[in-house]
Amino acid sequence: MTIEQLEVIDILGFDEMSATLVISDHLEWDQENEKLLLIQEKINKYLTFIKSGELLEKYPEAEGKEVEIQLVSRYVPNNELAEHFLNKVSEIISEAGFQFRHEIKEKTNKTS
Repeated sequence: MTIEQLEVIDILGFDEMSATLVISDHLEWDQENEKLLLIQEKINKYLTFIKSGELLEKYPEAEGKEVEIQLVSRYVPNNELAEHFLNKVSEIISEAGFQFRHEIKEKTNKTS
């Protein structure tokens, strides 16, 4: 699953304290910032999934757990607008009562 599949939760995981919904982002940051719109759409789908009760309906084990949306990107944001956008996303998600985390998992080429 990837960021481009808007109707799908890419990865969902649970531990004792939290339910984490992961967005898997493999796309490079573009100069036109079209990727920001894609991230916004995907996050909105995740928030709808959570707020509508569908998360608890499909995964009762999420009951009583802290909910986090995690964006895992392959590439570092390329400009201030992207950084500002991610900070604003974190604020909005926090105000909604959930957590947001952005991680960079750059591809590494391993050679022996």
